[in-house]
Amino acid sequence: MKHFEFKAYSVLNEIDLNKIAVSCGIPKKYTWEEPLILDHEFLGNILSRRYEADSKVLIFSFGSIVLVNVPEDIMPQLLGFIKKFVPETDTGRWDKYTDEYELRIEPESSLEITDEYAVVPCYEMFYIELAATVIAKSVAMERTEDELGKIFDQLESIIDRLERGQLRVGDRELARTTAQVTRHQYNTISYIMILDEPDITWSNSDASLFYEKMSEIFELNDRYTILTKKADIMNNIISGFSSISHSIRGLFVEWVIVLLIVFEVILMVLDLII
Repeated sequence: MKHFEFKAYSVLNEIDLNKIAVSCGIPKKYTWEEPLILDHEFLGNILSRRYEADSKVLIFSFGSIVLVNVPEDIMPQLLGFIKKFVPETDTGRWDKYTDEYELRIEPESSLEITDEYAVVPCYEMFYIELAATVIAKSVAMERTEDELGKIFDQLESIIDRLERGQLRVGDRELARTTAQVTRHQYNTISYIMILDEPDITWSNSDASLFYEKMSEIFELNDRYTILTKKADIMNNIISGFSSISHSIRGLFVEWVIVLLIVFEVILMVLDLII
C-alpha cells in the first residue's frame, strides 16, 4: 500500500504563481484554476534540502499551500521564499488555518472517501491534485469564514451604538465595511472558485466522481451557500445603517432650513418695527 500525507495551509488571499514559476525556471503561464506544483527536485533547489521522489508542494493562486509527503517544518523557509515575490506574506502565523488528509493507494480496492482519508484502487496523479485542491479550498474558506465573523463583530458594535441612541454612522465606516464584505464575496467566487471544477473532471469520469465526493465530504458547496447568505445579510444590515444615517442627515438639513427661514422672518419683522 502506498500513501500520501497532505498538510494544507491558507496563508494569503492571493499569490502570483507566475512570478514564482519564473524564478523556478518553469516556462509556463499559470491561470487561476491550476496550482504551481513543485516536485522534490524544485524543492531541493529552493530549500537546499533532499526530499523523497513522491514529495510535492502545491501552491494555489488563492493563497493556499499544500504539502504532500513533506514535513511541515519547511513552511517558514518556504514562506520566506514566497515573501520575495509576495511582500505581504506573514511568515509568523502560517499555521492558523490548516487541515490534514491522507490518500491511500490500495490495488483492487473500491473507492472510499472519509473526512480523514481516501482510498483509491490505483495511482493516478489526478487523485493527488484533486485531493490537494479540495483541502486547499477548504482551508481558504475557513480563512474567509473567520474574517467574515470579524466583520459581523464590527456590525454588532454598530448595532449596540444604535440601541444606545447613537444614530450617526460615518460614511467611511460604512464604506469600509461594505468593501470588506464585497472583497470576501469576490475572493470566494473568483479566487477560491468554489463553483468551478478542475478541467480533468470534465473528461475523466473517475476524476469527476472523486472530486464530487471529496467536495461533498468537505461540504464546499454548503459552506459556500452559508457564506453567501451571511454576506447578503451583512449587506442588508449595512444598507439599513446607510438609510438611517442618510435620513438623519436629511432631517438635520431640513431643520437647518427651517431655522434659517425663521431667522429671516425675524429679521424682516425687526426691519418693519425699526
